[in-house]
Amino acid sequence: MKRKIIPYKPRLKELARQLRNNSTLAEVLMWQELKGKKMRGYDFHRQKPIDEYIVDFFCAKLMLAIEIDGLSHEIPEKFSKDARRQKRLESLGIRFLRFHDLEVKKDMTYVLRAIDNFIDQCENEEFKEHTPNPSQEGN
Repeated sequence: MKRKIIPYKPRLKELARQLRNNSTLAEVLMWQELKGKKMRGYDFHRQKPIDEYIVDFFCAKLMLAIEIDGLSHEIPEKFSKDARRQKRLESLGIRFLRFHDLEVKKDMTYVLRAIDNFIDQCENEEFKEHTPNPSQEGN
């Protein structure tokens, strides 16, 4: 799978640094599970600037953004803003997994299993892309 480079607005770099320095408990707990290629050898970044936005966690190889939604995401204005943001990033080929703050805090096993299942799907898609079609051989 060829890695796609997605530019970002340079002004977001400092904001991302501030967000990393002021992480929520759920973000800290999630980062403990993702950092250092702990998740099946995949490299994740936290508070990653992409395009005009910053995502909580991002793996370029999987083109996967992981978002942790707290109570502020339940406000209608924030919900619609998140939906527009996600739609824009999906148009760039990024896929999303979203978890509620409480899921991360209270059921990390479920969260990690969901990420693991997503990675299985990605790896199966990649395997299918690189496997020759036997019906085409010899033609």
